[in-house]
Amino acid sequence: MWDDSLQAVGAEPASIGNDEFRARQARLFSQLRPNDLLIITAPHESTRSNDVHYPYRTSSEMMYLCGWEDPEAVFCAFNEEGVWKSLLFVQPKDLLKEIWEGRRPGVVGAVKDWPIDIAYPHDELEDNLSQLLVQCSRVFVKLGVDENIDSLVENEMKRNSRARQKFGTGPVSIVDPSFQINELRLRKSDGEIAIMRHSAKIASQAHIQAMANTKPGVGEWQLEGIIEGLFKYCRTSGIAYPCIIGSGDNATVLHYTVNDDTCDDGEVLLIDAGCEYKGYASDITRSWPVNGKFSDAQAEIYQIVLDSQLAAIDECRIGNSYDAPHIAARRVLAEGLIKLGVIKQGLDEALSADGELNTWYMHNTGHWLGLDVHDVGIYRPDGEARLLEEGMVLTVEPGLYFGAWRPDVDCPERYANIGIRIEDDVLVTKDGPDVLSSDCPKTIDNIESIVGTA
Repeated sequence: MWDDSLQAVGAEPASIGNDEFRARQARLFSQLRPNDLLIITAPHESTRSNDVHYPYRTSSEMMYLCGWEDPEAVFCAFNEEGVWKSLLFVQPKDLLKEIWEGRRPGVVGAVKDWPIDIAYPHDELEDNLSQLLVQCSRVFVKLGVDENIDSLVENEMKRNSRARQKFGTGPVSIVDPSFQINELRLRKSDGEIAIMRHSAKIASQAHIQAMANTKPGVGEWQLEGIIEGLFKYCRTSGIAYPCIIGSGDNATVLHYTVNDDTCDDGEVLLIDAGCEYKGYASDITRSWPVNGKFSDAQAEIYQIVLDSQLAAIDECRIGNSYDAPHIAARRVLAEGLIKLGVIKQGLDEALSADGELNTWYMHNTGHWLGLDVHDVGIYRPDGEARLLEEGMVLTVEPGLYFGAWRPDVDCPERYANIGIRIEDDVLVTKDGPDVLSSDCPKTIDNIESIVGTA
C-alpha cells in the first residue's frame, strides 16, 4: 500500500544548496557591524538512559544558516578586513567513535562540503573563540543553550584586561540574534517552499492511509503506527510533533497524545499529524467517522468547520492582517452554531470576548510554519497584527469541540463528544493562497469514499 503513497508523493526536491545558505548568511551579516561577533550554538545530546541518547536534532538556527546537523557544533561569524567569515567548530575525526557511532565530516569535510570558510575541532573552541571575543564589541548570542559558551562570553565581558584598558577592545554588550534570524526565516525561499510542499504531500498520504485503515475496533496506537511508518518509508526524519489521534471524547481534547484507546462505531476520529522532511515541518489535521459514514449530527458540525476553514484560507492574501483568517473562521463558526441553535446569542455577542463561541472554539486559527512546527516570527510587531507577505507559510485550523465530559458546560446531547478540526498548510503568494497540503481530502464525500477501504 505504501508504494502507491510514495508514487503519489512524487520525486524528492533538491536539498538547500550552499549558494542559498551563503545568501542567508549575507542577509544576516548585512545587519551587523564590523566589530560584531555572531555565535550560534547547538543543543547538546540528551541522554535517555545510560548510554542511550534521544534522537538528536540540532537548532533550527544552525540548520537555517549552514545546514550542519551533527552535535557538538558552534557556528560563528566575524568580520576580517571588511569581509565576513563563517567559522564552524565541529566534532573531530575519531576512528574509534566513527566505528561505533558513524562517520564524521570533520574539519576538512566541513570546509569542503558546507558553506563554511574556516573549521576547527570542537576541543579547540575555547582558545579560538576567546581570541574572537577579545576583538569584538558586541556579541550576538542566545544565552542558555550552551553553558560553556555562556561562561566564555560572560567571563570576557567581566575581564578587565590591559588590552581592554589601553585599546578599548573586548565585548561591551550581548545581543540575542533571534530577532534578525527570525525575520529572515519568516519568508520562505523557492527551495524551502519545494521542501515544505513535499513534506505536506507525505503527511497527506499518511492521513489517507490512516483513513483507509480506520474501522470500528482499530486502536488509536495502530493508526499512529501506520502514520509514523509511512513517514519513515518516505525518508523523513519522523514526526514534526507528537501525533494527536483521538476518537470519541478524546477528539475534544486539543492536545491529546496518549493514543491508547480503541476507535468505536459511531465515533468521530480526529488526527493531527505532520512530518519533518529535511528539517521542515508539515502540520495537517483531518476528522472522519470511524465507521465511514458521518451521522447527520456529525455532518452538521463538520460542514460548519469546513466552511469556516475555506473562508479563513481565502483570507491568506498579501496585505491582509494575520488576524484576518481567524476573524473569518470565527464568524462562519458562530453563524453556523446560531443556525443550529447551539448558540443562543446574536452574532456580535457570540463573537465577543466572553461570547458563547468561546465555549466550543477556544484556540487561534493558525500559526507560522517552517523549520519549527510553531515557527518563529513576531505576530504583532508594535502591537498591531502583522500584514501577510509573499512567502509566508501559516496553518489554518478552525475546530469545534463538544466534550460531554466537561463539567463547566451544558453540552448539547445531539453533538456530545464530537470533536472536529480541519487544518491545512497555506503559502501566501501574489496569486492568492496556495494550499501546500491540498492532496489531503477534506470534503464529506471524499472522506467517506476512503475510510475503511484498506
